Amino acid sequence: MKKRFEGRVVSDKMQKTVVVQIERRVMHPLYKKYITKRKKLACHDPKEIAREGDWVLIEECRPISKTKHFRVVKVLRRAGEEVPEPEEVTEISEETSEEQ
Repeated sequence: MKKRFEGRVVSDKMQKTVVVQIERRVMHPLYKKYITKRKKLACHDPKEIAREGDWVLIEECRPISKTKHFRVVKVLRRAGEEVPEPEEVTEISEETSEEQ
């Protein structure tokens, strides 16, 4: 089973390579406070489809170079796109509650 992560592209300045930042939240063993840990991974992007700011899905692969061990599977969301909102909950208006 290959490892898969979601992350944000922080650099696309190299040819066929992007740097993806992975964030995960872990609980501190002593203080029980959640901490965000970040890791930057160099990923192979042969078609150069990912741009800086995009959210991408990456997958573990064979070593391509000294630092590249992941490849871009697909772009999940382009930079600057709106995040889809969940369906709005209809609120009960005060007028209908006063009538009853």
